[in-house]
Amino acid sequence: MNEIINYFENIPSSHRSAILIGGITVFWFIENGIPLFKFQYKKWQHALLNFFFTATTILVNFSLAFLLYKSSVWATTNQFGLIYWLHLDNLWLQAIIGLLIMDLIGAYLAHWVQHRIKPLWRFHLIHHTDTWVDTTTANRHHPGESVIRFSFTVLAIFTVGAPIWLFFLYQSLSVFFSQFNHANMKMPKLLDQYIGYLIVSPDMHKIHHHYKLPYTDSNYGNIFSIWDRLFGTFKVMNREEILYGIDTHMKMEENNNLKNLLSIPFQKYRNPEH
Repeated sequence: MNEIINYFENIPSSHRSAILIGGITVFWFIENGIPLFKFQYKKWQHALLNFFFTATTILVNFSLAFLLYKSSVWATTNQFGLIYWLHLDNLWLQAIIGLLIMDLIGAYLAHWVQHRIKPLWRFHLIHHTDTWVDTTTANRHHPGESVIRFSFTVLAIFTVGAPIWLFFLYQSLSVFFSQFNHANMKMPKLLDQYIGYLIVSPDMHKIHHHYKLPYTDSNYGNIFSIWDRLFGTFKVMNREEILYGIDTHMKMEENNNLKNLLSIPFQKYRNPEH
């Protein structure tokens, strides 16, 4: 465990970039080999649009990274957070409990709130407009959403009392699992079902990207599937019936146009079908 801590305490930026780029590359090739859906699209053109939002996400996180660092240092110095309140001296317990709670707040809660509060949904909506969900969709976030998610990550650090190694471990896993569960790859149904009892599987998350309610408002998790099961937001449907996108923005000139995607949060609100 000490080796893991030492690595993530001092993880180079190049390694963090390698996790992001490496994950996309691996799942890109898997998608090409065993696709769940055979999309009739120009994969690179679609990817470039999503890479733009990946770049803005990186830019936002990089610009605000000092807040994450200061939050972690303050929590550690002042012994603030669940790690200290529960006296979790065992490093494995710190990692397990820390990852669970950070995933709950930084991913599940952040996601759930954005679906419940209209001004926040306006930004998150851009993620759902993708009608060709693949591994590049993972970071298709409006810059405004990146700021929203960042604030929940800070809240997660304070709640857990996360030292910097735990944050970087969580961030690395979060990036990987997001690419994994968005990937357009066809896993054996039984395997997908079994791993879905512990982590968010591709089929589980794809349901969240179905274009209509109530499925859009389900399966919010990113790493662990326990939160959706615990809070009653877990749903199932046959993957063959999934249709990607969001019912309010199904026209290609709206969901595949960068200028329009950036302006959607400031356009007139459209009520989804129920």
